[in-house]
Amino acid sequence: MSAPSVEARRLLVSQVVASVDPRLQQALQGALSSPGPCPRPVGTQTVVIAGHRAAGKTRLLPLVSKLLGRAGLDLDAELERRHGRPLRSWVAESPTTFRAAERETLGLLPAGSVVAVGGGFLSHHPEALAGHFTLVVPVTFDTYRERLTADTTRPRLRTDVPLEEELHSLFHEREALHARVPTISLADFLRGCLAQEPA
Repeated sequence: MSAPSVEARRLLVSQVVASVDPRLQQALQGALSSPGPCPRPVGTQTVVIAGHRAAGKTRLLPLVSKLLGRAGLDLDAELERRHGRPLRSWVAESPTTFRAAERETLGLLPAGSVVAVGGGFLSHHPEALAGHFTLVVPVTFDTYRERLTADTTRPRLRTDVPLEEELHSLFHEREALHARVPTISLADFLRGCLAQEPA
C-alpha cells in the first residue's frame, strides 16, 4: 500500500475528524489549524490505535491505514481468528487468559502494521506498547455511555454492579491509567499527516 497524495491525505483527515465523537469534532478541527507537534511513526514502527471501548477505534482503522499507506489489523478479530473463540464469551469466562492472549498476539503481528486494540489494552498492557506509536482515539464520557448502553453485543465487564456504575467507574479508572502511558493525541497525529512532505 503506497502513501496517499497531499489531496488524498486532506480528504482522509477530514473523514477521520467526521468519524470521532461528535462532541469533540469541532475542537479537533480547531486543533488541526493550531501550531503544535506533528509526530509521525518511524520506519517499521507499529502504529497502535488505542482508547476506551466504543471510542471508534475500529471505524478509524481503515482511515489511519490509508493515511500511512500501511496494512491495518483489528486485534480483536485476530484473536478470534487465531483462537477460534468468540470474544464476548471469552472475556466473560476467562478474562485472565483473554488478557494474556491479547498481549501475546500484538507481539506476533507484522512490524509496521496499524493495529486497533481493544478498549482495555491501554490500561492492562502499557508496557507492551513500548516502542510502538500509540495513537489515542478520544471519547467523552457522555458518548461512551450512550454507545455502550445502546450496544448490547458487548460483554459486561463488571456484572456484580449496575451497568451505569460499571460504565462510570471503568471510564474514570481507565482515564487515570491512560494518562500514565506515553501516547500520541489524534490531533497531533493528524497535524503530522497534513504537514507531511509530498512523496
